[in-house]
Amino acid sequence: MFNLKLHWQVLIAMIAGAFVAMVFGERALIFSPLGTIFMKLLKMVIVPLILFSVTSGVTSIGDSNTLGRMGIKVFGYYMLTSILAILVGLSLTNLLQPGKGINFSVDSNKFDPSTLSQPNSLADIIIRMIPSNPIKAMADGEILALIFWSIVLGIAITQISDKPKKAIIKGFDYGFELMMKLTQGIISFLPIGVFGLIINAIVNSGIDLFKVIGFYWITIAIGLSIHWLIILPLVFYSFTKINPIKHWKAMSSAFITAFSTSTSLGTLPVTMNCLKKNIGVSNKTSSFVLPLGATINMDGTALYECAGVLFISQVLGAELEIYQQFIIVITAFLASIGTAAIPSAGLVMIFIVLDAVGLSNNPEVPIIVGAMLAVDRPLDMFRTVINITSDSIGAVILAKSENEKNLYKKL
Repeated sequence: MFNLKLHWQVLIAMIAGAFVAMVFGERALIFSPLGTIFMKLLKMVIVPLILFSVTSGVTSIGDSNTLGRMGIKVFGYYMLTSILAILVGLSLTNLLQPGKGINFSVDSNKFDPSTLSQPNSLADIIIRMIPSNPIKAMADGEILALIFWSIVLGIAITQISDKPKKAIIKGFDYGFELMMKLTQGIISFLPIGVFGLIINAIVNSGIDLFKVIGFYWITIAIGLSIHWLIILPLVFYSFTKINPIKHWKAMSSAFITAFSTSTSLGTLPVTMNCLKKNIGVSNKTSSFVLPLGATINMDGTALYECAGVLFISQVLGAELEIYQQFIIVITAFLASIGTAAIPSAGLVMIFIVLDAVGLSNNPEVPIIVGAMLAVDRPLDMFRTVINITSDSIGAVILAKSENEKNLYKKL
């Protein structure tokens, strides 16, 4: 089994878990700790992963000169497309409400929506983002504060003198590499975790949960399709006045690679080759935009995190106020910056957004997330295609703005 691709392992584990749950009923709950352990392992890496990945991503920009004209353009583009993706996910999930229509409860205590984080104003949200004690923020799992600290720390590192800067950046890069390796190791146990989580889900809520999960899957797939086929082409054409079909043709091999590997970093050599050979983007532009984009520009992941958290709140019967949804938007954007460019890393990051609105400690959440994980693999493959599409469009837009000539002449 372990020679199979991860998505096949997950599918087999899901079927096996459903079979065991239906045959043995409550006696099958002896396996449910497998899912609990897996969820705790995912949560375990959140704080160090954010610290190293966000800080490393910010420091990878380079010196303050690089952070000037080109940096402003690239970050402006990243912010635009990520926010558009998040708004697509938020709007679609509010419109279709895939989490409604299920009577879901693990125990007799009905979930109390008043326990959710409820800021008083926009100023309150901003104040919450600034930690008075970064170490305490890490210990308490104050995610917004931790992300803010990591961004500020990364910017500060780029401003210090050369020798210590190189040493510190290298340390954070090594830390990020370590956390990616650890995260990959945990994700390799995903089939075992899914097996336990599926058993827990079916025993506690029956097959109805999976009908809702199917509707959730369709909602996310529609959202990703809208962003890939409508939003990104419109952004591309608005800035370049070039037919988007040309870009999709030029990047087709990178899209296929991204879909099959589910990793932006693993696809990076193919993405760079398509931009240079097929489109004619200079090495200077592609080598600046693509590695940075593979680290911090995650449109598909941002859309998924936002819609996923809203879906969970709907299943729990918690109506999120406009300020709470605004927190989701901010956190999904910032969390997408800290998402490792490896398969299924978005599974870890969804807990960051759940934390921000006070949902992560609810006892029903792991069961819902577990059911979501079971159907996540195809969505993860699609998210990766969107992520590298956005990165490549950003490179072309920057090349166009820097007056690079002969783009798409080879097509």
